[in-house]
Formats: sequence, structure tokens, C-alpha cells
Amino acid sequence: MEYRDYYHTLGVGRSASQAEIKKAFRKLAREHHPDVRPNDKGAEQRFKDVNEAYAVLSDPDKRKLYDQVGANWEAFSRAGATAGAGAGAGGSPFDGVAWSSGPGGGGVRYEFRTGGGDASGFSDFFRMVFGEGQGGPGSASAGGRRPAGAGSPADAVDLDDLLSGMGIAGAGRRPAGGRPARRVEATAELTLEEAFHGTTRIVEVDGKRLEVTIPSGVDTGTRIRLSGRGGDGSDLVVVCRVRPHAVFSRRGPDLEREIALSLEEALLGGEVSVGTLKGRVLLTIPPGTQSGRTFRLSGQGMPRFRGNGHGDLYVRARVVLPTNLSAEAREAARRFLVLIDQPTPRT
Repeated sequence: MEYRDYYHTLGVGRSASQAEIKKAFRKLAREHHPDVRPNDKGAEQRFKDVNEAYAVLSDPDKRKLYDQVGANWEAFSRAGATAGAGAGAGGSPFDGVAWSSGPGGGGVRYEFRTGGGDASGFSDFFRMVFGEGQGGPGSASAGGRRPAGAGSPADAVDLDDLLSGMGIAGAGRRPAGGRPARRVEATAELTLEEAFHGTTRIVEVDGKRLEVTIPSGVDTGTRIRLSGRGGDGSDLVVVCRVRPHAVFSRRGPDLEREIALSLEEALLGGEVSVGTLKGRVLLTIPPGTQSGRTFRLSGQGMPRFRGNGHGDLYVRARVVLPTNLSAEAREAARRFLVLIDQPTPRT
């Protein structure tokens, strides 16, 4: 199996901070989102690769395990191949493999038990290293060995919770009996205002009406999972879809809009009232503002989904010239233009 370089996928160095990793992920996720590139057949795969890389590098435990595996990949893969020689038809060659990084790797021991789990949307490399075990995803025990007969370590990371917290569809849970849990999906259409403030939706499942809370900051494609609420113990997954807005366009947590300016406001400056999703604010227009100039209103964008603070609102100026001038106004305009003697901007 080929080693996957998650740092290369996100375009960051191996010493990158969590803030740098998050920034790179957001940029690439916006760039390669299938909704942004509907005619690019490779965009969906690149989007999945970016999500997979972020799912690992944004989590300290998984990142530590990934770095240890990467430094000893040849030994690790040989151990997996040896174990695979005795694997059954439905098993994984990594099932039950215990591998130690040794003194050079910090003496960290890792155990892998995939349990044949479904980590749909992720690569074979991810599933082998972070695959599901009995009752949960693969685990890493740092700083010591697991006691004999122990179950999953207490600090094991729940992959499903990690990914759902990021708004990414991840590996399905496994109920008693070992079969992947059935999932019932419903779509919630929202206005931008509802996505901004948060709202609720009534979903009917097997004749039962459930009230689902939609938190603020959701975007198109955000998935909200309610464990065991889909009927017969299955999970209910509500997929959000935010309708286009007549005034605002959205770029992640940031919003954009236009503001029309009169000739007087653009030439001489002044204060104009700008509508935001929080309410109206006053924007100071400096004298000589050109069409297309953009002003940033900090904190006036969307709430960050399961994060802190808000994005920004970018207001783009559009100068509207007067029309249907009277003969007197046209003569006054000529005198004014002679007075200012503006050079031709095309030169």
C-alpha cells in the first residue's frame, strides 16, 4: 500500500501549527468543493483527499500516530503484509497487528484492529492505520503498552464524532452484532438568515415527528447526525442546504455584498447605512471612492460553525451615475469637468 503524505496534500510543512493546518484546509476545501467546481470530475476526489488529510492532522493523537507510522513506514508495512498472510477472506492484513516504534520513535506502541469496518470516503491507507475496531475506530496508546486483556484505551478517538464535528461524513458506527448502523438521511433547506441565527426543522421518520435543532453557521453540505434517532436504532443524518440569497453571497464564514453609491457620495465621501445579517451599520465612504472598491466589516459575517466568532462582511462599492440630465445640468457638468481637468484614465 502506498504511503499518503497528508502534509503535502494540504501544502504545509511537518512543523506546521494547528492554525496553519486549519487555514490551509479551509482554503483548499473552498477551492475544490464539488459545488464550486460542478464540471470538474476530479474536484470531488481532491475534496475527499483534503478532508482526509485534515481529519488526521487536526487531531493531535492521530497526527502523532501518523508521524510515527510515516517515520517507520517500511517496517510497518512489512509487519502488515506478514500479518495479512493468515488473514481470512473478509479480514484485514492489519487486524491484530501490534507495532512498536522502538527507542528512536519514542517507544510508542500502536495496535490496529479494523474489524472490517466501513470508513467510506477515505483511502485504504487511512482505513488501515485508523480503521474501526470492535466498538470504535482504531486506537493509539501513547507512552506505554496496553495491559493484557484490556479493551479499547480510554483515550481512543471516536472517528465518527471527530468527522461529524467537522461536518464531514465519516465511518459508520457499529452496533452490537458487528453490522454497520443503518442511516436515514433527510435534507433541510434553509435561508441564509436561518443559517446565521440557527433554527429547527421537523423531520418525520417511521411516522414519528422529530424536532431537529440546526445550529448557527451551517453551510450547504453540513451533516448533522443524531445517533439512534432514525428508527430501529439507526442514525438520523440531516444534510443542510442553504438557498442562495438575493443580497449576500457566501465564502465559508465570510459574506459579500454590493452597496450602491451616488455620484456625490463617491466624489465627496460620507456615511451610508449598510444592512448586515446582524442589523444595520454605518459605513464611512472616503472621498474619491471608485466603483469596485471593497470595504471589510470585521465580525459581520457568518458565525463559525462549531467555532468561535464570526467571519467578515466584504462590501463592494458600485457608483451609480445620474441619468436624464436637463440641459442646465449638462452645462453645469461640462463646467465641472473642465474645472477638475481629469486626465484620461485609459492612459
